[in-house]
Amino acid sequence: MEGILVQWGWRDYSWGPGMMWGTGWIFMIIMWGLFIVGLIFLIRYLIGATKTSRDEESPLDILKKRYARGEINREEFEQKKRDLL
Repeated sequence: MEGILVQWGWRDYSWGPGMMWGTGWIFMIIMWGLFIVGLIFLIRYLIGATKTSRDEESPLDILKKRYARGEINREEFEQKKRDLL
């Protein structure tokens, strides 16, 4: 029987004849593409969520720390504070 099928052009591809003939391979590529794009967006979302969850210092907090360390004097501190507020 197998010899007759081979003679007519049928081969045993283990998935059945014609499984990926026609447009089946196009849908497979689309599905893999959507999966990969979805994975990329998920990773980018998770990375972005960790960046925004950090405590960021306000400019006024940075100014206060600079004044406390002695990097700027009282006049500079007051002037920059007025500029920020």
